[in-house]
Amino acid sequence: MTYAYGWRMKFGFVVPSTNTTIEPDVESIRPDGVSNHYARMTVGNIDTHDEAGFNAMLRQVNASLEAAVDQIMTCEPGHLILGIAGESVWGGGFAAVEQVRKRILARSNGVRVTQPADAMAAALKTYGVKKRISILTPYHPSADKNVRELVTALGYEVVHAKHTARPKPTMIAATPESDLRAWLHEVDGPEVEAIVQLGANFPLGRLADEAERWLGKPVIAINKATYWLALRRNGIKDQMYGHGRLLWEF
Repeated sequence: MTYAYGWRMKFGFVVPSTNTTIEPDVESIRPDGVSNHYARMTVGNIDTHDEAGFNAMLRQVNASLEAAVDQIMTCEPGHLILGIAGESVWGGGFAAVEQVRKRILARSNGVRVTQPADAMAAALKTYGVKKRISILTPYHPSADKNVRELVTALGYEVVHAKHTARPKPTMIAATPESDLRAWLHEVDGPEVEAIVQLGANFPLGRLADEAERWLGKPVIAINKATYWLALRRNGIKDQMYGHGRLLWEF
């Protein structure tokens, strides 16, 4: 069957209902012949300024995963993309990533899934990053242990980490660019080989390309990296300038 818009690939995204960043991020790099379709994991716009609230939000995401996969599968996507980093980094290193993958595959009849953690690993390897990275997230600082556990499992070391503790899920997408710039400088340093941004609602996608030039190193915005990996896994090699080196060089 040939689809009118997704004749090369139909991607099925599973994203939290509070996320308003991922769709414009990936639409800005969507090649012709590829279509993106979304199912929402229902998440309340709850207070996440403290650890209890942040963990409550993640529990809501976790409880909604299977229902969202079931919903998106009704449009018969050719590949799935998990549009939340927190679900696949939350405890257990890469074992947690694989557990999420198994849950999705069990509901998708084997349709493959690309997760943010997959993209982080692939992007760092593609850039030739050897060891030392910094992390920027909208998470509560209590997330630091889990993030470092995943980074270590991938064979890297966290030099600096900034967890910005946005007070509500929707407010992540309203983070001012001036704050993002300041935080990138805060986690940078001569010993840092690359900066990785986690948190799919964090609006770093437009700034990351520019930041790579003024910092002189990879700045990996997780939404664009995840979409890049999903494209490449499906043989779609289109290169696009203005969205970071991953998309125009690799």
